[in-house]
Amino acid sequence: MKISQKGLYALQSMTMLARRYNQGAIRIRDIAYEEELPEKFLELILLELKNARLVESVRGAKGGYQLRRPPQDIHLSEIVRLIDGPLAPFGDAEQLRTLINKDDEHRALYQVFLDIRNSAARILDNTSLADLVKRGKRKKLVKGKSKKRKIGKPHVLPMVVSR
Repeated sequence: MKISQKGLYALQSMTMLARRYNQGAIRIRDIAYEEELPEKFLELILLELKNARLVESVRGAKGGYQLRRPPQDIHLSEIVRLIDGPLAPFGDAEQLRTLINKDDEHRALYQVFLDIRNSAARILDNTSLADLVKRGKRKKLVKGKSKKRKIGKPHVLPMVVSR
């Protein structure tokens, strides 16, 4: 399973809308700024999410986008499948089952791919936008108790490059 940049942007923008649920519509410009996403690309993504009835647009001065359903009712699997298609590395689960049944020599390999797909699907099917918001809040609480970094100095991990 691979999530495209478009899929990642969709997940980020939907998570932001979940954090602001019940606060009214959020302008595309504000979503793009807060999530550091390209505004024009975000417009296309939000239109796709709107057509799938995951978000709705509100016109006018206070207009923008908001979730169409509560965050606990929108699961990551809906968003990923909408934007990036099937979760399996070789297409959908049915295609993998066909390969398992037809290719004796590689049956075990295809079964591993199906197991990976099923595990990923189970996690995405059972993780809602509300779950992400809760996890994000817990991280902030934990982060607040840790040592503060000096402002202005980016935190960089050492990296070893072999030649």
